[in-house]
Amino acid sequence: MIILPGTGSGTGAAGGGGVPHALRPEVALARKVCRKMSRSEVLLWRQLRGQKTGFKFRYQHPIGAYVCDFYCAATHLAEEVDGEFHGRGDRPKHDADRDRFFELNGYRVLRPAAGDVLRDIEAVVTMIVSSAARPLHQPAAGPPPRAGEE
Repeated sequence: MIILPGTGSGTGAAGGGGVPHALRPEVALARKVCRKMSRSEVLLWRQLRGQKTGFKFRYQHPIGAYVCDFYCAATHLAEEVDGEFHGRGDRPKHDADRDRFFELNGYRVLRPAAGDVLRDIEAVVTMIVSSAARPLHQPAAGPPPRAGEE
């Protein structure tokens, strides 16, 4: 019996061989980061998960080439918990570039400080939920007015 390479000889990994499925880089990054939650992210995720707030949030959600800590798809709201790391080195420029990308593509960005999450989680959750409840544009109201037409 002749066994062709990649056809599954039974000696390799389960699944019949072939080329392994490659993840998009942003998905691979999101999965890697997801395993390393900070204390403030853990506390906030406990409050946001499972539609306890009336909105469904995702954790470590890729958007384009970036990954946001929390994301509400229904309202295009991205949250990034800003810890001590976000003020170091080139991180402020990277964060500004990411925020600009999100905003140019129709997403709103909230940046609660990790210290605020640890001090007063209820206030942070209230701020996030109230932001999610206020969409950028209400389609029933028609298009937003042009500059000078208010």
